[in-house]
Amino acid sequence: MKTNLIFLSMFCISLILMSSCNKNNQMEAEIYETSESGNQLTKLTSFAEAEQQVNIAIFPEERFQEITGFGGSFTEASAYLLNQLSQENREKILEAYFGETGARYSLTRTHMNSSDFSLGNYSYAPVEGDTELEHFSIQEDMDDIIPMIKDAMAISKDGFKIISSPWTAPPWMKDNKDWKGGKLLPEYYPVWALFFSKYEDAYREQGIDIWAFTFENEPLGNDSNWESMHYTPEEMNDFVTNHLGPVLRAKGQDVKIFGFDQNRDEEMYKWVDAMYSDPAIADFYDGTAVHWYASTFEYFPDALQYAHAKAPGKHLINTEACVDAEVPKWQDDKWYWSKEATDWGWDWAREENKHLHPKYVPVYRYARDIIGCMNNWVDGWVDWNMVLDRQGGPNWAKNWCIAPVIVDPEKDEVYFTPLYYTLAHFSRFIRPGAQRVGFESMDDELMVTAAQNPDGTLAVVIFNPTEKEKGINLMAYGQSMEFSISAKALQTVMLPAEKSGI
Repeated sequence: MKTNLIFLSMFCISLILMSSCNKNNQMEAEIYETSESGNQLTKLTSFAEAEQQVNIAIFPEERFQEITGFGGSFTEASAYLLNQLSQENREKILEAYFGETGARYSLTRTHMNSSDFSLGNYSYAPVEGDTELEHFSIQEDMDDIIPMIKDAMAISKDGFKIISSPWTAPPWMKDNKDWKGGKLLPEYYPVWALFFSKYEDAYREQGIDIWAFTFENEPLGNDSNWESMHYTPEEMNDFVTNHLGPVLRAKGQDVKIFGFDQNRDEEMYKWVDAMYSDPAIADFYDGTAVHWYASTFEYFPDALQYAHAKAPGKHLINTEACVDAEVPKWQDDKWYWSKEATDWGWDWAREENKHLHPKYVPVYRYARDIIGCMNNWVDGWVDWNMVLDRQGGPNWAKNWCIAPVIVDPEKDEVYFTPLYYTLAHFSRFIRPGAQRVGFESMDDELMVTAAQNPDGTLAVVIFNPTEKEKGINLMAYGQSMEFSISAKALQTVMLPAEKSGI
């Protein structure tokens, strides 16, 4: 976080208070760690002595954004794989993601029509020229995605929100008549808006509420490698303000609309300006959706700060991220902690952007990005596929990626990678409605974020990417506690409500 004179003064006072605290009146906390050394969201009760001591102060009175949630995506690929497993393993995975003993996912995403992580191309409106959408049907989702969502709903105690995104309209609505690339023909803007409305109706009839739409997944395209449809910022505004927004409002469908839904980079500024510079246009947007693929190392704090400043009362949500361009490593935890993984930009990025795509530790990508996003006003963070196979699919476009849970359906085996535990450090402990709070850390090698939950509990997440174990002196509410964090580790420190003044 940016240090200012007020924070420095508060921090110095905090250190004085810590030094004078009664050692018998230290803060109580539960501390959970995931580390290269083998901890997997392990509750720690003893700590090694560390040569280096780091002072971290939490300032709960400094309030920032309200947290919407954390989670992953319901894709046809993931749902299909769950159907191939034994009932025992299917339930094990869903409990791990949504149950009280697991990650407790609270924010999710799914695709409207097919995506690259589908078994093939399909649309809910397959009949060419059906401008009234009389033949609209979500039957394609009835065998896989919908049962997966319903089973997750039955397990989740607090429930979860769903964001739905289309990768493309059916080819008959597009100028190139193809699943990949091209643009929506202007004469089909009203039909495509009606499509969203019918989708929301159809899912609601299944007992599934859609919380938000993004108007288009990656409107800048993906070089026509799989389902896509292109827009300019002006075309986005035309569709959202003159068609999608009015249709949803006229039908009384209370579904949020997010714009952009592509990478956090220089392009983002132009789209945010288009969405929020005119109040009449901004009224139709509930927030900005972003992805991390411009770099899985750099989290672009300036772009995120710009988006927040343009629309401080609206959502800023990361709707997609994954370790892409890689085939999963099976039962090999060490790989997920090693600096071997590349992303698409390692091979494909322009020379001037190569520095944004270094080889980087997979666990570090997630920990660094989520903390960096949270500390720059992002209120929700959604991973991509929840489950993939050992090839990194199924994926009709052969766009192999990694998911936190990998399965071998032929052997009915499940592998919870270290990425699963990394995500759970946030989703399990930082709950919807939490507010990010201020902090100061005297160690630039550590990354820290903190949030106070609606029940008053305070969650502090600490990421140590170094090769050294570090001692921590944590202070909040005039109390302190000492512990240590392992080398190459992520910790969540949970302070109980009665110790947080609530």
